[in-house]
Amino acid sequence: MEITVSGRNTTVSESLKRQAEEKIGRLDKYLTGMDRAEVHFWEEKNPRIDDKEICEVTMEGHGHHVRCKVSAPDGFTAVDLAVDKLERQLRKLKTKVHKRTHAREKLQLEPDLVPESLLDNGEAQPEPVYQIVKTKRFDITDMDPAGAALQMDLLNHDFYVFRNAETGNAAVVYRRDDGDIGLIDVD
Repeated sequence: MEITVSGRNTTVSESLKRQAEEKIGRLDKYLTGMDRAEVHFWEEKNPRIDDKEICEVTMEGHGHHVRCKVSAPDGFTAVDLAVDKLERQLRKLKTKVHKRTHAREKLQLEPDLVPESLLDNGEAQPEPVYQIVKTKRFDITDMDPAGAALQMDLLNHDFYVFRNAETGNAAVVYRRDDGDIGLIDVD
């Protein structure tokens, strides 16, 4: 696994970098095939916050993205908390992937017992049906993209749906992997 360790407006010591690479590298045992991991450290500037050191880890591989963000009094503790959180997420993802592959294996039928009209004749298989397990309804409010980004941060979400007051269209602001904010304005 390729691991990148960086700091935003802070320097990362060699010992912290080594520990992060070592502990994040061990997570490959929970779900093989994770190709990359990015570890970002930064410090919260608010003097009222005790857990100032923030560690954000994003792992990618086989079309899966696993991400966590933790805060702690120091970087070493933050890495340990991030590893614990990622272990739980990777176990959960592995269980989902394992159940999905075994469900497909059970669906295969014996050719002798099935009429030819129902067998695969080289035709494309139908796409899997995704099950919606939760539905939310809310009123869309008119606001500018900066106000929507503020609401997204206040709600601690990765995206926020609103009506763009400048264009009158439905829009979405979202947090990008690099920490910046993106805007999707629908025509």
